[in-house]
Parts: sequence; structure tokens; C-alpha cells
Amino acid sequence: MLRSLLSVGGFTLLSRAVGFVRDILMASVLGRGILSDAFVIAFRLPNHFRAIFAEGAYNAAFIPLYTSLRQQGGDAARTFARTMLGWQIAIQLVVLVAALIFMPWVVAALAPGFTERPEQMALAVELTRITFAYLLCLAVVTHLGDTLNAEKTFWPAAAAPVLLNLCMIAALSTAVYFPTAAHAAAWGVFAGGIGEVLLLVFATARNGLPVLPLWPRATADVRRFAARFGPAALGAGGVQIALFADTILVSFLAVGEPTSLYYADRVNQLPIGVIGVALGTVLLPELSRALAVGDEVKATHSFNRATEIGLLLTLPCLVMFLAAPDAIMRGLFARGAFDVQAAEAAGGVLMAYAIGLPAFVLLRTVTPLFHARADTTTPVIATAVAIVVNLAMKFALIFGVGLGASGLALGTSVGSWVNIAVLAAVAAHRGLLNLDTRLMEMAPRIVLAAVYATGVVWLISQPLADAFAAVTFLRAELYLVIVGLAALASYGVMLLGLGWKR
Repeated sequence: MLRSLLSVGGFTLLSRAVGFVRDILMASVLGRGILSDAFVIAFRLPNHFRAIFAEGAYNAAFIPLYTSLRQQGGDAARTFARTMLGWQIAIQLVVLVAALIFMPWVVAALAPGFTERPEQMALAVELTRITFAYLLCLAVVTHLGDTLNAEKTFWPAAAAPVLLNLCMIAALSTAVYFPTAAHAAAWGVFAGGIGEVLLLVFATARNGLPVLPLWPRATADVRRFAARFGPAALGAGGVQIALFADTILVSFLAVGEPTSLYYADRVNQLPIGVIGVALGTVLLPELSRALAVGDEVKATHSFNRATEIGLLLTLPCLVMFLAAPDAIMRGLFARGAFDVQAAEAAGGVLMAYAIGLPAFVLLRTVTPLFHARADTTTPVIATAVAIVVNLAMKFALIFGVGLGASGLALGTSVGSWVNIAVLAAVAAHRGLLNLDTRLMEMAPRIVLAAVYATGVVWLISQPLADAFAAVTFLRAELYLVIVGLAALASYGVMLLGLGWKR
């Protein structure tokens, strides 16, 4: 499993690294204002629909069923894969055409605060019409990536986002040739989607797997898929309801708040994407294969190792996000049109997101315990409970306490902890959450090491800032590197001192 995790995590890390270059360039060019806010909305909307119809729910329903058909032999798995590709393309084409026609109403419904600023509203509609085609590309990429993942070929799907980031970098670098820099970014998204499709088609065909769709038909296997996909889509849709609420609520806040939320989320998504997504991508097929042959021991071992690896790699990020959020945002983004004040505003949002970081990652290891057993209903129920708490917290924190974008992030974090708590309780009740001796011994040591590292960073932050006061060249960047190295070193030393072992 570790080799597969490194493959997925390595390419995901590369994608995130290139993505940070993209975001640094985007922040520098777009700044924090009307242009950046409009593009953030245009970029978020297709990604909301992707998460419902073309990612988590699709993975949860497709991979276990495809794996089961693969175990039976014959052409059933190939036929099923081709038929599902036909369904994906047909459904997403309908969604795309409808969205293009009704886009002004879609944007008005999901970012109603923009209606008070007609210029920003018109720009958001225009940009979203460009970016929404990315949803169709992602549907194809998700399907082909799932087929490859089920065959233990993980790198193409993990590498695909690199192309999106490279296309956006190229577009932003030539922004002078577009009506605005926001238009450049939007066309970069469209080009990136085409590039991702081409990469996945090439990789799938090279592995001898089907890339040509069949006419969508309601076969027995498709009906089985639909029975599993429905609850999973409701669960993913539930998560997106909370994110839609973010988009709706943040549109009513001051200009620049959507941008702060975006960049804080981008940093927070680094460990979620590199660690959490890698764990979920590898763990679900591992569990599905083990359970398909009745090997509960292997399934339990895979879950425990994935959970330990998730904690081990996530908590150092949590240390930095809690102890030095402003330093992170200044070091990464404070240049060009994105000034220090904009970076520090995003830093407060990052700290709020950080509170839920371990829960975000652990959801990627606990949820597959249900999906691998063809149970997509329980995660939906857990998500529904979490959403109620999530939305209540957001309204209270924004309109009651006045925390703005930080309130949105904090509500998301609290909802994630509620989600993982409900899932873990149900899994434990059903006997699915079998924690082995190693995990029970190592998890507390990992947590203690993280607490120690957080204290170290808090203690050195102000003296180090005073020492860097006279530095003029790359001050924010050098400060961030030194604080990060101190956090990592203190975490590692304490971890080894507490007796952690591989």
C-alpha cells in the first residue's frame, strides 16, 4: 500500500506544487478584489457539481462494482465500464447545455450577493460560461481514472491536475492578450480540462482498458450502480450543500472575502489533497479487493496503516496552520497586487480551516470502510447530521459573531468533526472499526509530538520575526522556511524520542 500511496501522493504533491505556482501568479495578477472574486465563483461552481456527480460518489459506486465484475472474469467489467462512460458523457452534456443557457440565474442563485454589484455579476456569468465545460472533461477523467485505479494504476489520475495548473499558468502569463486577467484564468481552466482528458485517454488505452463509450443503456449492472450511486451522490451533494452555502454567504460579505476564502482553502487542501485523497484513492480498491475474497484481516490491516500514515503526515501541517498561518500566507502570496494585508486576512481563514484538518483526512480512511462493503447510505446519514451543525455554525458565526470568511471556514471544520464522529461511532458499533495494537500505541505519540512542535513554533515566532525585521530580500519567504524547518525538526525529534518506529 505504501508504494501506491507514494505514487498517488507524489503526483498529487507535484500537482499541488505546480498549483501553488499557479496561485502565486494568479494572486499577483488578479489581487484581492472584483476580478479575483468573480473568477473564484466561476471556478468553484463547476467544481461543486463535479464533487456531486463526477468524483466521490462516482468512485464509491463504480470501483467496488467494477472490481467485483473483474473478479468474475469475462468481459462484464469492460462492458460495464464502457456503458458507464456513455452515461457520464450523455448526462454531463445535458447539464452543460442547460447551465450555459441558464447561467445568469445559476450564478444569481449561488452567489446572490453579486446581484448588488451588476458589473461583478456580469463578469461572473461570463467567466462561468467558460469554465463550466471543465465539468464534462472532469466526468470523463474521473471515469477513466477510476478504471485505472481499480487495476492498480494510480499515477495518471493523480498526474492529470498538473496539466490544468500548467495551462492556467500559461494563460495567466499571457493575460495581456485577454479582455482581463480573469478571462485568461478561465480559458486556462478550459484548456486544462482538455489536456486532462487527453492524458487519461492515452494512459487508459496504453493499459489495454476501454476508452470508447457504449450507448447508455439501463443494464442490470448499471441499475446496481445507480442503487449505490444514489445514496453516495446524496452524501456528496450534502457536502456540497455546505460548500454552496459558503459560496452564497461569502457573496454577501465585503469585496475580497471570497478571495481570502479561496487562497486559505488552497493551502488547506495541500494535506487533504496529497495525503487524504491519496489515502482514499488507494484504500478503497485495497479494501474492495480484500473483501471480495473474504480477507477481513487484510482489510483491517490496510485501514489501520492508512489511518496511521494519515495522522503521521497530517499533524505537521496542522502545527504550521495553527501556529503560523499569517507567515504561510505572506510567504506564499504577498506580492504584486496581493499585498500583506490581503495575505494576513487569508491567514485568519486558514487557521479556522486548520481546526478541521485531521477530520478532513480521517474521513478519507473511515468512509471507505462503508463504501467497500457497498454501504453508501450510512455516510449520507452522517453527512446530513454534519451539515445541520455546519450550516447552523456558519449562520451564527457570520451574522451573530461577525467572523466573516473565518466563520465559514470554522463552520466547515466543526461539521467535519461531527461527520467523522458519527461515522466512527457507527463503524465501531458494527465491528468495522478494529484498531490494532500498533495504531493504539503510535497515535498518542504522534499527537504529543505535534503538540510539542506547536509550542516550539509559538515560542520562536516573535523572536524570529524581530531578528528578520532588518532583512529586505525575501524576508517573508525565508522566515516561512525557517519556521517550517523548526516545526518539522521538533516534530520529528519528539516523535522519535517518544518511541515511534516504522
